[in-house]
Amino acid sequence: MSEEPFRVEEVAAVDTPPRARVSDVAEAPAPRERDYLSGFLAQKPVAGDDPHEPGGAVYEGVIDALKEIFDPEIPVNIYDLGLIYGVEVGADGHAVVTMTLTTPHCPVAESMPGEVEMRVSAVPGVAFADVNLVWDPPWDPQKMSDDAKLELGML
Repeated sequence: MSEEPFRVEEVAAVDTPPRARVSDVAEAPAPRERDYLSGFLAQKPVAGDDPHEPGGAVYEGVIDALKEIFDPEIPVNIYDLGLIYGVEVGADGHAVVTMTLTTPHCPVAESMPGEVEMRVSAVPGVAFADVNLVWDPPWDPQKMSDDAKLELGML
C-alpha cells in the first residue's frame, strides 16, 4: 500500500463571512407563546351532556366535597393528599368513591370512610354513595398533588 504525502497549502488570509442581520430576513416570524403548555394546563374538563362524567356538575361537586375533607394529622385535604383513587357517578345518582388511607393503622381508619360517604351523599344530584376502602396499591407520598407537596414543604 503506497501512501501519498499530504499536500499543504499555505494561505495568507481568509475573508470574514458576512454577519447575519435582522433586516436581512424577508418576513418576521410570528411571535411564539412563551409556554406552549400554559393553555393546556389551565383547561378544565369540558362539561358534556352528562353531568355525571368528569367536567359535569355532579362529578365536580363530588370532587369539591372531597376537597373539603382534611386529614386531622396533615393540613391537606384527602383529594390533594392522593387518598382518592377513583370517583364514579352513575346516571342514577349512585356515587362510588375508591380510597385508601396513609396507613392501615391510621387513627381515622374507622371514621374517615363514613365522613366521605356522608359528604358525597350531600352533593346535589347524588342519591346515595358507597366508599370502597382499599389498601392496594398502598399510598405513598408520590400520590400527593404538587399543591399538597408545596403545603408540606416537600417541593
